[in-house]
Parts: sequence; C-alpha cells; structure tokens
Amino acid sequence: MDRQAEHRKHPTGGHAHPALRLVFWETTAGCNLQCVHCRRLEVSQELMASDLSTVQGWSLIDQIAVVGRPVLVFSGGEPLMRPDIFDLARHAKDHSLLTALATNGTMIDQALAGKIAQAGFDRVSVSLDGADARTHDEFRGLRGSFDQAVRALRLLKTAGVATQINCTIARHNQEQIGQVLALGQQVGATAVHYFLLVPVGCGEQIADEQMLDAFEVERRLLKIYDLEQSTDLQVKATCAPHYYRILRQENQRRGLSAPASGGQDPGHPGGDPALHSITKGCLAGTAVCFVSHDGKVFPCGYLPVEAGDVRRQSFGEIWLNSPVFAELRDPAKLTGKCGQCPFKLVCGGCRARAFYLSGDYLAEEPYCAFGANLK
Repeated sequence: MDRQAEHRKHPTGGHAHPALRLVFWETTAGCNLQCVHCRRLEVSQELMASDLSTVQGWSLIDQIAVVGRPVLVFSGGEPLMRPDIFDLARHAKDHSLLTALATNGTMIDQALAGKIAQAGFDRVSVSLDGADARTHDEFRGLRGSFDQAVRALRLLKTAGVATQINCTIARHNQEQIGQVLALGQQVGATAVHYFLLVPVGCGEQIADEQMLDAFEVERRLLKIYDLEQSTDLQVKATCAPHYYRILRQENQRRGLSAPASGGQDPGHPGGDPALHSITKGCLAGTAVCFVSHDGKVFPCGYLPVEAGDVRRQSFGEIWLNSPVFAELRDPAKLTGKCGQCPFKLVCGGCRARAFYLSGDYLAEEPYCAFGANLK
C-alpha cells in the first residue's frame, strides 16, 4: 500500500478521496472541568474503565500509521489525566506521526510542561473561551481556569513547545475575537483557532442561548478574515466551512490571488507543507475522523454518526470502507442549498450542524447566510 498517496480509490463507491490528514483520538472521557459547551452530556472526574487501554492505544496508532501519516491529536476529556499519555505520544512519534495535544491547560505546571516537551509534541492547543477570566471561567465551569490556562501557555512557550489557542465563539464572547488574538500574541502562541459552537452534547442544551444566527456568523467570520491579514500568527476558523467561501469572495474583492490562510488543515501543528494544500471547509469523514475513548469511529467529534469500532475491525477497514464516510466524500449527495451552492466543493457546510437541525448529515448547513434562495 502506498502510504503517501495523495488520493486513494474508494473500494466500494469508486470515488477518489483525500488521504487521511487528521485523526482526533479522545484518549479519555475523564475531565477535571464541566464546560457548558462540551460535546459530551456526561463527563467523568476520573478515567473510565471503557477507555482504550495502553496496549489498545498502541494498536490503534499502529493501524493509523498503516493508512497514512496524519496529524494525531491526543484529546479528551482531559488527556493529561492518562498516566500513559507520554508513552502513547512517543509510540506515535516512533511511527513518524505529527502529534498534537489538546488540553484545557489547568493541570500544567513547570514540571509537566517539561515532560510535554520531552514527549515531542509538535503543538499543544490550550482552550481559552474568552479574553478575560470572567468570560472564560463561566463557560468552563471552574473559577481560576483562565489564569491556569494562560500560565500553561507561558510555561509551554518557555519549554520550547509550539502552542495554539482554541477559542469557541458563541454569544458570550463574540465581541472578544480580536482580544483573544492579542492575548495569543502576548503569550507567544503560534496559532489561534476560532471554533464556531456546534450544538451537540451539552452544546445542544445551550444552543438557543449561545448559537449565533447565520448573519452573525457571517460578520464574525469576516472579522476573523480581517484579523488574519493583520498578524503573523496562524489564524483559522474551524467548524466554520463557510469561511473558505468567504476567503475566496474577499480575496477576489480585494484582488488577492490565493486564500489568505493557505488552506491549512484544522488543528494542523505545522511542519508539513503537504497539509497546506487542503482547501475544503468541512473535512469530516473525508480527510478527518474522530476515535472515541471506547474505540468508536466518527466523521468528527461533533457528528454522532458511528462509522465503525476499532475494537471490532481495523482502523484501515473503517477509513476505507465505511458507508458513512463514502457518503460524506460524495458532494453530489448534499441536499438543500448546500447541494446547489457554487461553493460546495470548497465549503460543503458543517455536516454536524446539518444533522443537529434535521437529523440528516447530508442536509444544508443551517447557519450559513449565503444563497438563501438556493433551493
């Protein structure tokens, strides 16, 4: 098998699809926070018996490496709660995988920052859902978590680890987008990624209160576009595939020839030029997938449609043969205004938000202001 092939032939549908670029592994459902927007309705304050074991984790990494050389993101829950997290990370590095750690930052002290650096993580993302303690702490459910997260970013920078701020944009912080970027500059972050809230898990319970409407989303994405022009930091809108449409519209309007973002892969920790060629918004099931703490595979962490289970079949079999993934890789199957949209090949709409509103992951993106008359 050619592991570096840019495209592969789908064995059942006959469609070429992009190589595997990014795998999020929810290493545990255990977490020390109770965030109001968490994709999970229930979190545990401790590790769970159903988490993949160390040996099972090694096997998963082996199987991923057979399929390709994606970025492997160790997420959670809170991945630093796993005592074997550094052994798992080193195993991934032994397979020449780029590795990233997604953490809330509250557990990181100077000693732990040193261990993270020694494990060779290419990037560590720390979640900050506001530019000040009050905004962030209320969303994260722990007083003092903002100060701890900022301290973690500074400690990681001192330890020589590239850092990224992940910020979920919703009504409570939509006016702080610029301030979050300024904070990223202050702490020496490499990147700031803005995530649009996806109404799944706890996020569904706060959707009415916190979801931006389609026109508010458009304004916030235009703001992110402007910020991207003003900084050397890597700025990206994530879970916002319509941003790729905005990139093209604004670049054309301003006489620019290429997307300002370079089409970077969501969560990309840097260092691999091949990953900078991706120009499609929603990559769920096409170049990205999510492995849950108990081994179930989904198109992304926000789309609760199971594509397989690594405890019953190999990761490669799921990635290549899943009917769910096959549908997501065929833009002709998109319906509603997404199916008619001239930007569907570079956007595709958020499949998770479509599923939330309609129960159909191929339906139209409900939070996009473009093409309201496309039906």
